[in-house]
Amino acid sequence: MARNELRPIVKLRSTAGTGYTYVTRKNRRNDPDRLVLKKYDPVVRRHVDFREEK
Repeated sequence: MARNELRPIVKLRSTAGTGYTYVTRKNRRNDPDRLVLKKYDPVVRRHVDFREEK
């Protein structure tokens, strides 16, 4: 069973400049633009914005 491209795997990189990343899937129909989520960055030990990168 092939993975469909409606829910691609995206990498979320920390905006704090630590280089920490999360890997997740997103729905292209609901989020056609780049994803921005507030998540925990253990390097700076606080919640920061994580932006989608390709």
